[in-house]
Amino acid sequence: MPAGSLSIDVHLTAEDLRSALVADVRNGLGAEKKWLSPVWFYDDRGSGLFDAITRLPEYYLTRAERRLLEANAYDIAVRAGADTLVELGAGTCDKSRVLLGAMREVGTLQRYVPLDVSETTLWEAASELATEYPGLSVNAVVGDFLKHVDQVPSTGDRMVAFLGSTIGNLAPEARSKFLVDLRSVLGPGDTLLLGTDLVKEPARLLAAYDDTAGLTAAFNRNVLLVLNSELGADFDPSRFDHVAIWDSEANWIEMRLRAVGQQVVEIEDLAMTVGFADGEDLRTEISAKFTLEGVQRELHDAGFSVESTWQDPEGFLLTLASPTV
Repeated sequence: MPAGSLSIDVHLTAEDLRSALVADVRNGLGAEKKWLSPVWFYDDRGSGLFDAITRLPEYYLTRAERRLLEANAYDIAVRAGADTLVELGAGTCDKSRVLLGAMREVGTLQRYVPLDVSETTLWEAASELATEYPGLSVNAVVGDFLKHVDQVPSTGDRMVAFLGSTIGNLAPEARSKFLVDLRSVLGPGDTLLLGTDLVKEPARLLAAYDDTAGLTAAFNRNVLLVLNSELGADFDPSRFDHVAIWDSEANWIEMRLRAVGQQVVEIEDLAMTVGFADGEDLRTEISAKFTLEGVQRELHDAGFSVESTWQDPEGFLLTLASPTV
């Protein structure tokens, strides 16, 4: 492994994030069918709640993907042949350690490039990894994976990991655009490792998004506290019920907040007034579920060839794909 280094490139500032939040709130809460982007769940409290959710017995996704990574990381590293691991939506970079360890064991590891929106979280995680892996070059990128994949360093043979079925938070048109944009910046020797949750019985899916401990409900309502804190809104989260719905036509779970009683919310920083009828829904997240054939089709349509797949008994899929020549 060559001499390591630690650096961070910032392509998304706090001002950029606030502008994006303002735009989403104006557009989403001003729409006939109200919506918010799930990206705003993740303030410090929201991130803590989600971490707790991943440890619940009902929430199979994280443990299933972790099992797949731990069981197959060496095979993945061999097949990818990459010297650089790029992780989109890296967060604390926890899953990366499994792949980094395998790439080091195979003997190819040189560089790690985590991309996420939080500069503080990325810098802390990158610093820890630089210590854990002497000689590893860590180049963190602060950015939005929907906008800044072209800012990822292009040197070396890269394996781009997009895990956690995060791609399921995108509607089909947005998924297609994301995959096409990603394909456009990948070249010979690069690969994509994609994590997707598979369609399964609705009761199993609904339990994962409406746990008996109420953590997902608290996580869902937390987005209202984010708006209160960041934009001076006066939401009362106790007046919104957490609702999870399986849409069998779209093949996705919808998380919603349902107004309990008619109410009016003021968003001071935007000079915006938002009315809710009794029982009116605010959609906060979609979580699409896939089939093996559907994943392969979407990748093919975006210009990828599927090289290998690994599937967990709980219905989670890892797919390694390469750009079509």
